[in-house]
Amino acid sequence: MAIDPVCGMQVDPAGAAAIRQHEGRNYFFCAPGCAEAFDADPQRYLAGEERSAER
Repeated sequence: MAIDPVCGMQVDPAGAAAIRQHEGRNYFFCAPGCAEAFDADPQRYLAGEERSAER
């Protein structure tokens, strides 16, 4: 399972409503609206991911 970076919902990559690639990595979304929000400002949604990796 993957985590939608916009809403935090678990998403099965095989059935994702949308997929985006950013900086060489795939992101999976539960709904087209989450993918659109991500498209508008990916760094807003990935900032927390970077902080988690630093721990």
